[in-house]
Amino acid sequence: MTAVRGAREGLKVALLEPGTHLGGMATGGLSRTDFGKKEVLGGDALEFYWRVGRKYEIGRFAQDVAWFYEPKVGEQVLKEMLAEAKVQVFMKHRIREKTGLKKSGTILQALITEDGTVFTAKMFADCSYEGDLLAQSGVEYTWGRESSEQYGESLAGVRDHTPKHQFLVPVSPYDANKKLLPEVDPGPKAAPGTADKKVQAYNFRMILSEDPANSLAYPKPPGYDPKRYELMARLLAAETKRLGRVPVMHEVVLIARIPNKKADINNQGPFSTDYIGKSWDYPDGNYATKKRIWEDHVNYTKGYFYFLAHDPRVPASLQKEVNGWGLAKDEFTDNQNWPHQLYIREARRMVGEYVMRQKDIQTDLSKPDVIGMGSYNSDSHNIQRVATPDGAVENEGDMQVGVTPYQMPYRMIVPKRNQATNLLVPVPFSADARSVLDAPNGTAVHDHRTGRRCRRGNGTEGRQASAGC
Repeated sequence: MTAVRGAREGLKVALLEPGTHLGGMATGGLSRTDFGKKEVLGGDALEFYWRVGRKYEIGRFAQDVAWFYEPKVGEQVLKEMLAEAKVQVFMKHRIREKTGLKKSGTILQALITEDGTVFTAKMFADCSYEGDLLAQSGVEYTWGRESSEQYGESLAGVRDHTPKHQFLVPVSPYDANKKLLPEVDPGPKAAPGTADKKVQAYNFRMILSEDPANSLAYPKPPGYDPKRYELMARLLAAETKRLGRVPVMHEVVLIARIPNKKADINNQGPFSTDYIGKSWDYPDGNYATKKRIWEDHVNYTKGYFYFLAHDPRVPASLQKEVNGWGLAKDEFTDNQNWPHQLYIREARRMVGEYVMRQKDIQTDLSKPDVIGMGSYNSDSHNIQRVATPDGAVENEGDMQVGVTPYQMPYRMIVPKRNQATNLLVPVPFSADARSVLDAPNGTAVHDHRTGRRCRRGNGTEGRQASAGC
């Protein structure tokens, strides 16, 4: 959207995509839009959902926009918007690690991709989840949780009490030899309000189909070991006893239906698709570390669904319901029907001209330099799963607090002026951990100019680009 907006303003723009698909989570599985108050959404964001609605011809039902949609349809809309705006798109162009940026003083001069291509520009924008351009630019950034004292915030740091997606029954995290089960940290958790370098859980937003003609069986991951999900087996037995019935599928994964007999599947409950505690090294990790963590998330998620579908410890009725779904055959067709985007809920965050804080989404709602609005609740997923002194297990970090519609200032996407003067950061923007939302496509973005004239170097002088989007 940054690239589209810049091009519509009459600028020459290039969009550099490190992978093979456009749209990140908006086309990578997050099809159940976290919109908060619909009246707040406007500008380019609203246009996207309106265009998606036209693909489904929802005007027949007296509707204007489609908030829930299929990933392939969302990506088609984005491609059309980019083509209409005449944005040049360069796929598989990832910034070269460590030496991918040339800078003089506060001026970013050139971006170099892994294949040696050089992009020069008068303005750069880092619209990635990882903030790799941001990190190389010399601009101050952080990750993890601030302490409650740093900005005077009641929601910051380690949580004293985590009521949501929590174990509601005692479940032992130890095996017969008194060793911790997989997926449990020994703890203990730090004192409430303490800062740390831990980030909320990532996951894959799976797209499943309940149409037998359009679904595939859950794949068995290499090296699958059912013992990895022993804690889940114990939880199912304990919940069956507590409820007086067998849990249903919607209690172990969140099922959000989208068109054509499909669903966007998200985390639900204390042990689900969120891979708790395994994202901590991702934000500031090198490319090899990020790849290892990404692949580990794939393996965990495949194993989780395979466990639910086949393990004899899963109650028969739940297993039957899970097997009534499968990977959507017509989604992510070039990636074995697996989402092409890991849900990186948060990673690096710039410390820029203005840091969005808890007060900015709860009490200090208006800004003189507003460029957009938000209304989805302040939402962080669990950060760690620890053994407790009484021999049980506890999740820590989930936080869901309602907000009043608030404004976002231009200053949150620009670095401090003594650090960089031609860089915009619309995604890994300047905010504390508790004002960062994990809903990347639930924001209203209005006009802000994000590109300038530039050219693509390395033997192709004369081509135009606005690199680093």
